[in-house]
Amino acid sequence: MKLQSSYLKSQNHKYPVDVDKGSNAVIAVSIGTAFLVVIGAAITCYLYRKRSSNKTLHTTLLLKKTYIGERPISLRRPTAVKSPGSSAGSGPTLKKSPSPTGQKTPPGNSEPPIERRPTNGSETKACSQNERKEAEQKELVERHSDKAKSDEECDKLSPIEKEKRLHEEKPQTLGKLHFKLKYNYEKHALCVTVVKCEDLPSPRDANLSNSDPYVKLQLLPDKQHKAKTRVLRKTFNPVYDEDFTFYGINPNQLETTALHFVVLNFDRYSRDDIIGEVIYQLGHLQFDSLEKQISLVQDIAPRSLRSQGRGEILVSLCYQPAANRLTVVVLKARNLPKMDLTGLCDPYVKIYLMYNNQRIAKKKTHVKKRTTNPVFNESFIFDVPYNEGLDNLSLEFLLLDYDRVTKNEVIGKLEIGPKATGTALKHWKDVASSPRRQIAEWHKL
Repeated sequence: MKLQSSYLKSQNHKYPVDVDKGSNAVIAVSIGTAFLVVIGAAITCYLYRKRSSNKTLHTTLLLKKTYIGERPISLRRPTAVKSPGSSAGSGPTLKKSPSPTGQKTPPGNSEPPIERRPTNGSETKACSQNERKEAEQKELVERHSDKAKSDEECDKLSPIEKEKRLHEEKPQTLGKLHFKLKYNYEKHALCVTVVKCEDLPSPRDANLSNSDPYVKLQLLPDKQHKAKTRVLRKTFNPVYDEDFTFYGINPNQLETTALHFVVLNFDRYSRDDIIGEVIYQLGHLQFDSLEKQISLVQDIAPRSLRSQGRGEILVSLCYQPAANRLTVVVLKARNLPKMDLTGLCDPYVKIYLMYNNQRIAKKKTHVKKRTTNPVFNESFIFDVPYNEGLDNLSLEFLLLDYDRVTKNEVIGKLEIGPKATGTALKHWKDVASSPRRQIAEWHKL
């Protein structure tokens, strides 16, 4: 019994030991197999990626473009040109391939096909690539040279000329004037709103690059209600939005009243340039509608006096060499231009004594109200430089229209002196040759 029990115990101990060893062997085999599978997959993936990268590199090398910055530009002349339709020569004709960037050759700069000799496949492919690169380089060089020429021409222009060139591209008109009207029957007041101007023309003075416009307005025919807007700098489309109220306008006067707008360009160093004018008759409106504000737009027209004559002025001169004096008598003027619809004008005359083209003395007459044929009869004495005679002297006459509110407008101008022409020069010579004698002459302004 003891022997049997000891045998059974030994058998029981043996089987568990064999089971443990078998399980360890299976685990080791599984781990090894998995490791081999992972290594095989990694090697396969590496080889596949390497093969793909080789293909991509090969394609990139074939399609890679040579830019100007990478290689120096070849300025050698291209090979002989041959027309596709010509019968001379038996070699094949290859047309220029399109640019890889997708840009088309500008009209007139297209390259003719290039004649080639038949070669083997590899040489033909290399030559075609080289010719395409040369054509692209030449095209870029021509484009850059054209751009450089245009930039050089623009650089030669002054900022004033550049601005005028840009503005001259637009159609030249005098523009439009926007304004609003409203009448208050209780206060007998007419309210005028100057809104804006559009598309004003370039200044006539070549030294001015921009316009500095402003608007002055008055009621016709009495010319007693006057006003003006502020000056807006450097603009062809000024926006004012300014209100002006004229009191003492009875309802029965509206039918015969007209609004007179004058658009001017401000000039700090000389007389303001008149751009144009707008004359609007209030009789065109229904007066009941004026109780509410009305918006209107009118074309700016050329100033009417531009087409008229400037008139004439009668001047008498007397030279006294012993006293070194020059006596000037402004007698009268006639046929002066109409400054508004009623033909009213408030003229006066300014006289300048010029020495070597410089103003050394000035005088002026009184203002004659509401007339186009004023009579002045005013005498002025100028001191002449000692022992100078009349060779370096001249007289300048400015006839102006007086305006109490705004700047006075120049009606006409006259210069009498050794550099004058026509009757002005003859008058001056007669005065110089006949001292102490009063000589009168009519002159056109």
